[in-house]
Amino acid sequence: MPPFQPHTALGRRLRRLLAWLWHQEGSHGQRARGLAAGLFCGCYPFFGLQMLLSVALASAVRGNHLLAAAGTWVSNPFTSLPLYWFNYQLGCWLIGPGAGWPGLDDLQAGRVWHSGGGFVSRLLLGSTLVGVACALLGGWLYWQWLEREHRRGKRQG
Repeated sequence: MPPFQPHTALGRRLRRLLAWLWHQEGSHGQRARGLAAGLFCGCYPFFGLQMLLSVALASAVRGNHLLAAAGTWVSNPFTSLPLYWFNYQLGCWLIGPGAGWPGLDDLQAGRVWHSGGGFVSRLLLGSTLVGVACALLGGWLYWQWLEREHRRGKRQG
């Protein structure tokens, strides 16, 4: 029995959606570049713009647009706060200590961008470095997986 057998209509839809995303058109390189573009843009705290930016970046690097949009899901309601906190800490480690991470009230009210240039520069520097690392690693791993599946299909077929 396969590890994930959805028994509900929602589970079956989710499985079909994931299969459709992973089997997008394009060469292995185009698909990996699209996913990498999405992972890169997903590491930035530009809520509402991440998908748009990832599709634009995927166009620039000739990557798959749907996989670019899906790659931005690396930051979601469960992962965004730890991801951006880590990005900020990385920026502080490289630039030097800052004013500190804003309070929960500032985060909920959207006043983070009014915290000053020191905070924003540390967050964006960390986001850029983490985004580059995620894009390179994620795109390479996905390309390796696609190549392995392709070779496996040739041997079986």
